[in-house]
Amino acid sequence: QVQLVESGGGLVQAGGSLRLSCAASGRTLRTYTVGWFRQAPGKEREFVVASIWNGDSTYGGDSLTGRFTISRDNAKSTVYLQMNSLKPEDTAVYYCAASLLGSGRNFDYWGQGTQVTVSS
Repeated sequence: QVQLVESGGGLVQAGGSLRLSCAASGRTLRTYTVGWFRQAPGKEREFVVASIWNGDSTYGGDSLTGRFTISRDNAKSTVYLQMNSLKPEDTAVYYCAASLLGSGRNFDYWGQGTQVTVSS
């Protein structure tokens, strides 16, 4: 069992940056694929980016590449989402998720989410 806790959300002005953290307990993340998702009010959950257990990364959309960067510190069992040049449309609850040796398509463990609000 893996417990995931997100942190780092908050209110930021457009153009600003935030770094979200996803800390895992119960297991090392070394063999887990960890992904970030987001859900805006009234919209479906959207895949943002995943850090594959083998070192690869996969991004959800062209609008995110170059602005969002995922990284991990396996020693701390923490995965980070660096978000730069934030836009009001990035406002959402951001969730991290994990799967053992996952390909980045399906996730078994989810955090409770952290709110990101970008003001214009």
